[in-house]
Amino acid sequence: MVLPRKKDDISHELWEQCPSCREMVLKKELEVNLRVCPKCSFHFPLSARRRIDITVDSGTFFEKDAHLEPVDVLNFKDTKRYSERLREAQEKTGLKEAFLYGLGEIYGNPVVVGAFDFEFLGGSLGSVVGEKVTRAIEESMKTGRALVIFSCSGGARMQEGTLSLMQMAKTSAALARLRRHGIPYISVLTDPTTGGVTASIGMLGDIILAEPGALIGFAGPRVIKETIGEELPPGFQSAEYVLEHGFLDMVVDRRKLRDTLGKLLFLLYH
Repeated sequence: MVLPRKKDDISHELWEQCPSCREMVLKKELEVNLRVCPKCSFHFPLSARRRIDITVDSGTFFEKDAHLEPVDVLNFKDTKRYSERLREAQEKTGLKEAFLYGLGEIYGNPVVVGAFDFEFLGGSLGSVVGEKVTRAIEESMKTGRALVIFSCSGGARMQEGTLSLMQMAKTSAALARLRRHGIPYISVLTDPTTGGVTASIGMLGDIILAEPGALIGFAGPRVIKETIGEELPPGFQSAEYVLEHGFLDMVVDRRKLRDTLGKLLFLLYH
């Protein structure tokens, strides 16, 4: 005997509630709209692979160093072992690490493109993430392709201690070499981009873009508020606030981001 599914189960399969306007949106409609709410334009999270898929020209992406994965060299344990957290994150996302990169094209413009995946331990910057980011930068230097990185991270990975913090210097030094080669780097900040990623590769782009409403900062607003003991301005650390204060070049709706990148790359290449 087959029992009918509950109405709630069916509705969760078909609909998703927008956390901003609270409206129910058909999942199919949301996917077609690049996971941007059609009612209020709230930008839902995207996986790193989906981010790459909607950005590069179809069939042009070739992933590099997909086999690299972290090792628990410190035998770190908090409420559970770091090795267990890694295994769970790998099973959840299908990725070996929180960052993937490769070669591709955007409107025919050749690029090295990479993206963080927040579902993998908060997109945190560990030693393997730092190595893959550095290899992406070195690939740009080797091939002469512009570099595009989508950041989405909670910052340095605490389970790797100093090894994680070293990646800020390592990736920043690699970007300095890229700049000396005269190869452009476009940094795209998505929600959230905080901590060590903001303090390194996130804010070092020749052109820095962000998605609407993205949280961008070093320490979080709650920590800052408790430290200074004052109320923070409305919209503090939002992409729009950061743009207004001169730290971004543009805030671009996700539905226009591929077109914007294509135009920028055309200008940079020609």
